[in-house]
Amino acid sequence: MEAGPEEHLEKLYRDNTPEFAFRAKTPEEARVWKDSLKAIFLKDLGGFPHEKTALRPRIIEEEQCDGYVRQRVVITTDDQLDMPLYLLIPDNRKGKLPVVVTCHGHGTGSRDNVGLKPDGSFKEGDHGYSKSFGLELVKQGFLVVAPEILGFAERMFKGDMNRWPEVRNSCHRLSTYYLTFGKTLTAARVYEIFRTIDYLETRPEADMQNIGCMGISGGGLVGAYASIFDERIKASVISGFTNTFKDSFLAMQHCVCMFTPGVLRHAEMPDLIGLIAPRPLLIEAGIADKNFPIAGVRKALSELETVYRVWGCEQSLAKDIFDGGHEVSGKIAYDWLERQLR
Repeated sequence: MEAGPEEHLEKLYRDNTPEFAFRAKTPEEARVWKDSLKAIFLKDLGGFPHEKTALRPRIIEEEQCDGYVRQRVVITTDDQLDMPLYLLIPDNRKGKLPVVVTCHGHGTGSRDNVGLKPDGSFKEGDHGYSKSFGLELVKQGFLVVAPEILGFAERMFKGDMNRWPEVRNSCHRLSTYYLTFGKTLTAARVYEIFRTIDYLETRPEADMQNIGCMGISGGGLVGAYASIFDERIKASVISGFTNTFKDSFLAMQHCVCMFTPGVLRHAEMPDLIGLIAPRPLLIEAGIADKNFPIAGVRKALSELETVYRVWGCEQSLAKDIFDGGHEVSGKIAYDWLERQLR
């Protein structure tokens, strides 16, 4: 039988040597590697806007819930682009609060993170693969912010909204539009996490010295990449994402929104996530996750352990390999964030 596309692509990957694969032996070499890879990765992503627009924050909803206040806020993130977000504020707070930025994955948007159905009513019973982790965090006493990631819920194209629930996002249309301009939807989404943190600077409740980030699946990508570039994020939890490109993105169908053109010329996924070092990082992974298989998780963790060891901060890398699928665990994450940010 003649060789087919599978063999051709396997050879393409095998013959590729990422230019910035982690090879550092000392913290000094790691710093040079980090600066170099961050610069080239930023180019791969298509860059971020050079000028910030005014945020113009406005509160459009406010409700007293059980143990916290939930606000719906809209901010302007870029020219002609508004973003809603939820802010969960614990009752009986004293002083400034540590913050966790929560990044939802594919699904019904930021409501997934805060225990709401798409129509805004409270979820009952099954809370889905996100486990409404923003609610769990506000119960811990964190100030929780849940941005509406571009392409989901009310940030879909109007034509896609009319086809709900057949189409649950506008990832394909947004991604291909950005790509024709040499940009990526990933960069747009990551930039809006920066703007979310800019907004937090205007909130008297927020302890800006203690900001964490937690994301699941595609939100794990957004949270991880935001953590690479914004060092205001002091601790990161990546759930249902950490792997190798070879064992996840290239092994099965994933949403086009998660791809970065040319990135494998420069780095594999563990190299990119390793750019978060030496800041604290927790990896959550379900043993039965079919989207991000456990074999790839273990390969990525092995490299991340090397990166953190070279930085001399092995204790700052934690993991929760749990008996589950493509979902949030939280068994370790909530208390871990408490220790990192209090």
